[in-house]
Amino acid sequence: MTTEKLLSPINHFLKCPSPQSWIDEAIKPANLSVILLDHLICELKAAQSAMFLIRRYAVDKESSQALLQWLKPYEDFTYRMQGDWRLLAKHNKLSKSMMPAQNSVYGQDLIDKMVMLIKEELHHFYQVLEMMEYYQVPYENISSSRYAKGMLRHVKTHEPDALIDKLICGAFIEARSCERFAKLAPHVDTKLGDFYMSLLRSEARHFEDYLVLAESIAGNDISARVAVFADVEADLIHSSDSGEFRFHSGAPGSLILPKTRLTNTTAA
Repeated sequence: MTTEKLLSPINHFLKCPSPQSWIDEAIKPANLSVILLDHLICELKAAQSAMFLIRRYAVDKESSQALLQWLKPYEDFTYRMQGDWRLLAKHNKLSKSMMPAQNSVYGQDLIDKMVMLIKEELHHFYQVLEMMEYYQVPYENISSSRYAKGMLRHVKTHEPDALIDKLICGAFIEARSCERFAKLAPHVDTKLGDFYMSLLRSEARHFEDYLVLAESIAGNDISARVAVFADVEADLIHSSDSGEFRFHSGAPGSLILPKTRLTNTTAA
């Protein structure tokens, strides 16, 4: 599948493109370190979010513990600075098959899609570390942007609407990541640009998996909730972001740009 075809549903799904001011800031050589570091953390958080969903809604207790052990070496490295990152690749596998809890009403599809997503996000985590090694970017703890919290603040509190909203949020986060990889790729060197483009295929599937799960669990049209989060996401992306620059930052500084709907012909 061509890049244009991969991006077409993403560009249609997102309400607006990333502001040019964000792209201009992101491609500055001085910001390479923070872009890679924040990208690294985003990959781990994506895996954690998917794991939370299946531990909260789908798997039995033994499977839940196996999931925690799967993620532990990555969290030890990231939050406690323990272990050698080069050894993480051998940890990217589950110790047992995931079994649904007896009282789970969400089925095997949620488990299967989220387990595959976790595995791919952890692989991407390792790949970002390889990029950091290549570009001589040392690992350090950095704060998160307001983006994900800003999305999740609008999630409903009752079920199953809360789960549906979380899945919709996941779709927007994955879609925006894809869009930004495509925006950055032409402006960085070949090695990093090729890496960003290599992420598009799996990340694009993640966006679709989240939406399919949300629609399946809802059992009815979710377009109204998707529209709500499209507005929230667009506001976060285009409003002034006074915090430190990050991969999912809004418009840098005090610049606020008009929101325009993406089209299927938007250039990558």
